[in-house]
Amino acid sequence: MLPENTGPDATAPSAPGPARPQDPADGIPSSERGVPRPGAAVDPDAVRTVACVGAGVIGGGWVAHFLARGYRVVAWDPAPDAESRLRQLVAAAWPALTGLGLADGASTENLSVAATLAEAVAEADFVQESAPERLDVKIGLLAEIDAAAPGHVVIGSSTSGYSMSEMQVKAELPERLVVGHPFNPPYLVPLVEVVGGEATAAWAVEWAADFYRAAGKSVIAMDRELPGFIGNRIQEAAWREALHMVDKGEATVEQIDLAMTAGPGLRWAFFGPCLTFHMAGGEGGMAHMLDHFGPSLKSPWTRLESPELTGELRDAMVRETDEVVAGRSTAELIAQRDRRLIAVMRALAEVDAEEAGEAAKAGR
Repeated sequence: MLPENTGPDATAPSAPGPARPQDPADGIPSSERGVPRPGAAVDPDAVRTVACVGAGVIGGGWVAHFLARGYRVVAWDPAPDAESRLRQLVAAAWPALTGLGLADGASTENLSVAATLAEAVAEADFVQESAPERLDVKIGLLAEIDAAAPGHVVIGSSTSGYSMSEMQVKAELPERLVVGHPFNPPYLVPLVEVVGGEATAAWAVEWAADFYRAAGKSVIAMDRELPGFIGNRIQEAAWREALHMVDKGEATVEQIDLAMTAGPGLRWAFFGPCLTFHMAGGEGGMAHMLDHFGPSLKSPWTRLESPELTGELRDAMVRETDEVVAGRSTAELIAQRDRRLIAVMRALAEVDAEEAGEAAKAGR
């Protein structure tokens, strides 16, 4: 089985697949195929079959998600025990997905496992690649998928750090390759970050973003490539600061995790750091917060150096935060924050009680 996309040791198959299936755009030079011919690509909300290449933790999570959204899924992974492990993963995820609510027609019976990569992608309306996080593996496998899949089909990669510009170098049709970066587990965490490479066509990024939205995801269509994308960079900053605090004896792992889960993590579940700091400014919002607390950016509260708070940066933060606020008053934001905090805390308390009861019954 191809392990999850962070696995360092597995290799992708090297044998090339058969010739590309007949496609309405075949015969057109690749230089003229930046935009698919009319009618070649299905609409994002009309996708019926998704191919998942790689069936480890990330790939298998994608399989479970797509099945829960009512798609037919064809999976492929070269490991001898790939199918049994994949079906076990889907079965383990299904109760949670059922609890969230399944789409009409959703069923684990809609999963099939192909014998070859070419078979898996032959009739796909979209392909999600989730190979090991090794650049050589990604390059080779994406080129094989590109060679086997119909020319109008968009191909998304689950990479957690590589740019598509690095990965699409051997593809015949690099214009249809995009990054579709999920967060683990993909069947529960809704975020997907979508971005193309230097050779990716704008239509492919737009199509992929629209498809992921139709598939129930919260999508960020990024304007440019960025190492680690957006979510990873934010959580990596907190992670590295945590490592520093443990290394210096300033805090324990338990203290750090509690500080996050009982503190800012609760608010970030629905408002995020920017809107949270906007509210710290009271009626004056982000503008007041930056003007009043801007000097604290020079305080030794983190080992991550802050950028210079220039007038341009200050105005950009105010302007973009106002767009997110969308006219809501501070009182309205406080009411929304408190309602959601209570909902999160009640949900966590309910789960804590259930787990305590289960532990008591088990004698733990």
